[in-house]
Amino acid sequence: MKTSDFGYELPQELIAQDPLEDRSSSRLMILDKETGVISDEHFTDITHYLKAGDCLVINNTKVLPARLYGTKEGTGASVEILLLKRLTADEWECLVRPGKKCRPGTLISFGDGRLKGVITDIVDEGNRIIKFEYEGIFEEILDALGEMPLPPYITHKLKDKNRYQTVYAKEEGSAAAPTAGLHFTKELLAQIESMGVKIAHVTLHVGLGTFRPVKVEDVTEHHMHSEYYVVEPEMADLINNTKKAGGRVICVGTTSCRTLESASTPDGILKAGSGWTDIFIYPGYKFKMMDALITNFHLPESTLIMLVSAFAGKEKVMNAYKHAVEERYRFFSFGDAMLIR
Repeated sequence: MKTSDFGYELPQELIAQDPLEDRSSSRLMILDKETGVISDEHFTDITHYLKAGDCLVINNTKVLPARLYGTKEGTGASVEILLLKRLTADEWECLVRPGKKCRPGTLISFGDGRLKGVITDIVDEGNRIIKFEYEGIFEEILDALGEMPLPPYITHKLKDKNRYQTVYAKEEGSAAAPTAGLHFTKELLAQIESMGVKIAHVTLHVGLGTFRPVKVEDVTEHHMHSEYYVVEPEMADLINNTKKAGGRVICVGTTSCRTLESASTPDGILKAGSGWTDIFIYPGYKFKMMDALITNFHLPESTLIMLVSAFAGKEKVMNAYKHAVEERYRFFSFGDAMLIR
């Protein structure tokens, strides 16, 4: 299986640069994974495809304003860092640019010294370990100094930080948003619940490894970075009971999917707990828990388009993407959505 099998041509102007004013006003493509039949709807029409007894699974992770701009003490040179993974209360694994001159012992100041960090180590792929010093509460300082870590294909400045958060974001820790969830409003979720659809929340803190380009031509040689997940006991019970009763488990986003598939036994029982997952789902994978998926449109040759292809079949997915380009859907984080059922 070749990485190039998952490529497609995308006109630059179809990459959504800004979120829509009304979250739920995006378009929604419906893809029947059995027949390949496609229909074009609006996201609020999602209610037509849900029914009492279903369970919608959402990822309640909250994106940290994890991009910080600082200066090297001594030289005043500009430094950009991206917080990737919290190791202790004050230590983080970070992506640092420019990295070559940021060696262990380098001191960096942010916000006129309100936050300071020292590089203590260099780890995998050149990432740095930084130990921070500050007075007060780290999260409050980060909220004041940090910017949302928007993907590099988004070049517009985000006016409102909350537009890169889902309305149900709660557990801080992500380096990127679970973007399929950006389409939901509180009103739409309330309407869905009133229909008798259960809503379960799990947590997976999205790491940038999810979006790391696949640099090998043989898909099976790609290695995923690990991400931290949590499935609470009551949520595991809710999802398992849905399956037992014949209802569908509908994941909102690939992050919810990876959480359930990581935490499920081979015979399809979801286990409560927490841990790290580096699950890589590509065609040939047998799904244990997910029955339907709400997702955005993903980058060519990415692990995410491979996951979607594992669920619906590569030919059907690539045909759906061709249709999306022809019909001028909006792509990627702030773009339109797809329901695969």
